[in-house]
Amino acid sequence: MSLAVPRDVQRFAALDLLSTLAVVVDQQGAVVFANAALESAMGMSRRMLEGVEFAQYLASPSLLRTGLQSSDGHGYAAMSFDTGLQRTVQEPLFVHVTLTPIEHTDLSLVELWVLEQQARQDREERLVEQAQANKELVRNLAHEIKNPLGGIRGAAQLLEMELDSRELKEYTQVIIHEADRLQSLVDRLLAPHRHPHQLADLNIHEVCERVRSLVLLEYPQGLKVRRDYDISIPEFKGDRAQLIQALLNIVQNAAQVLSDKIASGEAEIVLRTRVARQVTIGRQRHRLALELHVIDNGPGVPDHIKERIFYPLVTGRDGGSGLGLPLAQTFVQRHHGLIECESMPGRTDFRILIPLP
Repeated sequence: MSLAVPRDVQRFAALDLLSTLAVVVDQQGAVVFANAALESAMGMSRRMLEGVEFAQYLASPSLLRTGLQSSDGHGYAAMSFDTGLQRTVQEPLFVHVTLTPIEHTDLSLVELWVLEQQARQDREERLVEQAQANKELVRNLAHEIKNPLGGIRGAAQLLEMELDSRELKEYTQVIIHEADRLQSLVDRLLAPHRHPHQLADLNIHEVCERVRSLVLLEYPQGLKVRRDYDISIPEFKGDRAQLIQALLNIVQNAAQVLSDKIASGEAEIVLRTRVARQVTIGRQRHRLALELHVIDNGPGVPDHIKERIFYPLVTGRDGGSGLGLPLAQTFVQRHHGLIECESMPGRTDFRILIPLP
């Protein structure tokens, strides 16, 4: 039965900007305002929901009712629970519900997080925190290695000048060569922190085409790099060189794991661009974001490194440095974005998200 609840609901209009399902209820649990995300999820307009007891749409209605009764006596600051959200024609959604009193009113805000969405946001936050920790670790470690490395190389050169034996000089050459190799590795670790962030108007498809041409030059036979572009994506401020390097690292990584399929002429990489709406990146909400996918039909990321592929020096390939993906993540995060990966045998999808103006 619908209850008349005449209220000024315009002050809740900002809730329509959230992707989270949100509803404002009174002390009896009647809906005062439902946001657009909740309308979409339930397949019902807010006019149909307003005045109706919201608890009836939950698999465990008593939990919400108990919470509202407690709020009436000021018995709680906030509460949360997991339950199902019943929908008219679709399957129920499993949601995490939080109930929070709205200060200086007799109303409460009910937020419903689709559990899959909550898990994804938690994963994004871990990626951001992990990348920040990696950056500090790598920077400190690289500086600690660099100083003694220069001393080792210099000592080997001085020693070589004192040696007459060609056989002994071969040993000093090994020391110098290995020192140079380690120096090159250290330089690559420090590279993202040395170059200033140079922003200019950027077309993401120019970046994609540059990377595509470079990879096809390296793999002229047996590899298809297919385009799937949304040409309506607007230009944005970005560092062209850094984004080319980030995308190139991901595409080259994909090409390298496709070696068997390249040999048989069945290797394919797809570059797909889309506009994502109402995207959360590291708890920051963005109205629009670039969604750039690099999809390959390779064997997939090995299970034992799936959770660590953005860690420095972690690689699933013999001879791999384990630096390509961490550097790509660093460059994308400089654009306030994030790289995610979903992988299974036959399909690996690296998704780059970057906020758009």
